Amino acid sequence: MPTVEELYRNYGILADATEQVGQHKDAYQVILDGVKGGTKEKRLAAQFIPKFFKHFPELADSAINAQLDLCEDEDVSIRRQAIKELPQFATGENLPRVADILTQLLQTDDSAEFNLVNNALLSIFKMDAKGTLGGLFSQILQGEDIVRERAIKFLSTKLKTLPDEVLTKEVEELILTESKKVLEDVTGEEFVLFMKILSGLKSLQTVSGRQQLVELVAEQADLEQTFNPSDPDCVDRLLQCTRQAVPLFSKNVHSTRFVTYFCEQVLPNLSTLTTPVEGLDIQLEVLKLLAEMSSFCGDMEKLETNLRKLFDKLLEYMPLPPEEAENGENAGNEEPKLQFSYVECLLYSFHQLGRKLPDFLTAKLNAEKLKDFKIRLQYFARGLQVYIRQLRLALQGKTGEALKTEENKIKVVALKITNNINVLIKDLFHIPPSYKSTVTLSWKPVQKVEIGQKRANEDTSSGSPPKKSPGGPKRDARQIYNPPSGKYSSNLGNFNYERSHRSNVR
Repeated sequence: MPTVEELYRNYGILADATEQVGQHKDAYQVILDGVKGGTKEKRLAAQFIPKFFKHFPELADSAINAQLDLCEDEDVSIRRQAIKELPQFATGENLPRVADILTQLLQTDDSAEFNLVNNALLSIFKMDAKGTLGGLFSQILQGEDIVRERAIKFLSTKLKTLPDEVLTKEVEELILTESKKVLEDVTGEEFVLFMKILSGLKSLQTVSGRQQLVELVAEQADLEQTFNPSDPDCVDRLLQCTRQAVPLFSKNVHSTRFVTYFCEQVLPNLSTLTTPVEGLDIQLEVLKLLAEMSSFCGDMEKLETNLRKLFDKLLEYMPLPPEEAENGENAGNEEPKLQFSYVECLLYSFHQLGRKLPDFLTAKLNAEKLKDFKIRLQYFARGLQVYIRQLRLALQGKTGEALKTEENKIKVVALKITNNINVLIKDLFHIPPSYKSTVTLSWKPVQKVEIGQKRANEDTSSGSPPKKSPGGPKRDARQIYNPPSGKYSSNLGNFNYERSHRSNVR
């Protein structure tokens, strides 16, 4: 094993040789042998090996393996030095291998070391993006779980920081191609990250690009298969996929396929849905997603069928008034509870689809059914007005900090919900029913509109998914469909307001 003095002497030989450095193979071999020495020798080897690496192609494998040994040394200072120098090995056909090695090194638990690995990966990304992607995706597809997880997170956070000259159209096409391979077997969290990666690509910002992403999500959601409401993974997969699809919809990228699936397969099973997410009002979550998508339907072959299913589900939440006894009191023990949150979603969805078939209520339903619906609307509207008055009274005079208490924030949202329902009911009371009013769903931010600019019909939201698994979970023992987290969970607000219209707001 060479000493520190021998390492410096041979370094001098190579440094002084200038253009003839390649003729001193023996001197370079001494430096390679430095990895077998003590701490000081290893540190020097970590610096000297990459410096002259390019001059000895016949020793490339030995040099890379020697540096890799140093990257795995027990001494953290040696590891850090070796990792810092790794990008110098990223030349020609060696670059994918270096990218592969660096990707594996992402599993380190040392924060300084982890940052060095990230910086090294970014530096070789700028040298050769396609070669670096080869190493990253190789580990994502075949590596250990911890390496796969961190490689995906690296792509989801670092790609957006790269300049346009690095992320060329050709590079983005490679990312899409490789991502599709990974998406054949992913967890819910992984799918969310890949949608973040793909949605950020410039080439997929176009209408055709977003349509491609919607089709990708639809495939993951398994919309060709019969929905199983009793399978928590099936339910969670559909919700996560749909959350990813919602932000992609627009007047040119239609939600028709998803809306049809929800109307045909999910709504009839709404009361039997199961979910692995503790505390989630799964029925309300489904109805919110349906409402958000309903604004962006294109031509729909089964429009009348879907409207009928929506209408039937809406009737379930719009009760008939209780029968009165001979003394004028209610014959029942208590009045029906009015579930305002559910009704807002269903009424809004019905209102949006109803625009496409405005004679649905008048020409397609018999007189008795329409009469029954109007009785329900009138009863619901009465209870609604009572609740709106109570809410306004409770919030009257409150501003600033007073409105930020949890109780008052709930009341503010409740007022938005009830006002929305009120507007939509008024439309349906018209003769014939009208579908002209616009409302902003209670959980959506109100968009400011410039003067002279026509207000958009509705906003849409950001939505969260995973790969279909016909034979059971994949990716070994991984949990396949993780509960929504981060920004998605903040959209789940469980505002049920299952109040009788005679109840008081405190």
